Amino acid sequence: MPTMDKTRPVVVGVDGSPSSLAAVDLAAREAQLRRRPLHVIHAFIWPYLRGSLGPPALGPAEGGLRYHAERTVAEAVVRAATAAPEIPVDGEVVTGTPAVVLRECSKSAALVVIGDRGLGGFTGLLVGSVAVQLAAHAAGPILVARGSQPPSGPVLLGVDGSPANEPAVGFAFEEAALRGVPLLALHAWTSPAPIGPGDMLPPVYDVADLESAPARVLSEALAGWPEKYPDVVVRRALVHRGTRTALIDATSRAQLAVVGTRGRGGFTGLLLGSVSQAVLHHAACPVAIVPHFHG
Repeated sequence: MPTMDKTRPVVVGVDGSPSSLAAVDLAAREAQLRRRPLHVIHAFIWPYLRGSLGPPALGPAEGGLRYHAERTVAEAVVRAATAAPEIPVDGEVVTGTPAVVLRECSKSAALVVIGDRGLGGFTGLLVGSVAVQLAAHAAGPILVARGSQPPSGPVLLGVDGSPANEPAVGFAFEEAALRGVPLLALHAWTSPAPIGPGDMLPPVYDVADLESAPARVLSEALAGWPEKYPDVVVRRALVHRGTRTALIDATSRAQLAVVGTRGRGGFTGLLLGSVSQAVLHHAACPVAIVPHFHG
């Protein structure tokens, strides 16, 4: 059995919502697979509001906001320890807003896991604001618990061929190896396909070159990784359709989807690309978003 790596824990954010409990289950599994300790965190914003944190004067001793926050963490710790008894689990209440606290944790964590929706915000939103903010600003990989996890499904990797996508490729191979499942590397394209630097078509071009370009993008993006993870079965998928639609459809058959924060298209000033946002909002399975500066 591999030794425990205690230097960079798996961190999970909790607020007592059903979504955060699903995140605890997912985080416990990740910590167990990675042989890392699990750290449960509840971001406690109430001290900023200068309200009373203790029990009311005429109320029970277990009343009050502070007690509720500590109980939320304690219950999550018990849940995680039950799911992964071989992994050290601890927890704490940290003063601050969830997005800021978890973003700070991402600097030293191997992985930060959160639910797709918490207790706050607008119920009509598909994904909560904390998940979106963290996906855009985290310093390391973020895993968002949503949908289901078919135990026999592959790890789905969205490939766009950009340099920013490479950390996501490495993360997807690692996840597939840890889970013992195939890696499905999907590259979607629409006609005409990019064939050269700057994604510009020459005045005269060969149809065969256009058709071979997507295969070349996929091959170059995966180059070297199968040698690093020889036990991972790699399945390659070239889909002639919109990237967002292709990836979202494929998540219904995957146990995890992995994308980068930014690809080739869109506005370079955006921290989270449109494809990553679409997958985060509509995926049928958990989604890992890996920043381009990770690793």
